[in-house]
Amino acid sequence: MSALPARVPKHIAIVMDGNGRWANRRFMPRLAGHHQGVDALRRCVQACLDRGVGVLTVFAFSSENWDRPAEEVSGLMSLMVSVLAKEVVKLKANGAQLHFVGNLSALSDKVRNGLLEAEKETADNRKLVLNICFNYGGRWDIAQAAQKLAAAGEPITEKSMDRAMALAHSPDPDLLIRTGGEFRISNFLLWQAAYSELVFSDKLWPEFDEAALDEAIAVYNGRERRFGKTSAQVAPVATDPST
Repeated sequence: MSALPARVPKHIAIVMDGNGRWANRRFMPRLAGHHQGVDALRRCVQACLDRGVGVLTVFAFSSENWDRPAEEVSGLMSLMVSVLAKEVVKLKANGAQLHFVGNLSALSDKVRNGLLEAEKETADNRKLVLNICFNYGGRWDIAQAAQKLAAAGEPITEKSMDRAMALAHSPDPDLLIRTGGEFRISNFLLWQAAYSELVFSDKLWPEFDEAALDEAIAVYNGRERRFGKTSAQVAPVATDPST
């Protein structure tokens, strides 16, 4: 195993893209790629735990994915249920706190109840917050936050919107990674990623491993994060060792 990065982002977000293409290149059903994608997510969660990442947010199923072939959508729902049954005990033991972020009301009772039970089982964990965005879209998130504030009669400001977003329990992501060789964020964390560092990997998601994660973190560490300030304002101030 290579040396761990000297500095890691507090919050990493990932668009897990390329499962279907990984399967197609091997003349396998697309769902086989999603099964391999679960293995990649398992590796990534463990890598984040090992590296001291505080929050990992992944894009598992978008609000646009309902338009995929019915067989694939049904398979993804079944896969989520089976994965939860196998993984929650391990995630709980490892200190991961699960949150499922998205419009859960559109899911079947079986799937929704499984997600809520997994959240309940891991609620006391503090080592890693694992946000799984499921039936999620960035535009949906902004709209639901505005609707929530309007219904409560609250003014709509940047601060109030922050509090009403579906990811209000987590800080904004420092690093957003997209795998699969595409150069877009596809309606993911549109509000929260305003100042995230973006890294695009050519690796298909099932191929994404600890080394690829470390490579993305290394790119992140090479960036200067200014948040609207100048380089001089964010540069560390040199101190005189004699004082």
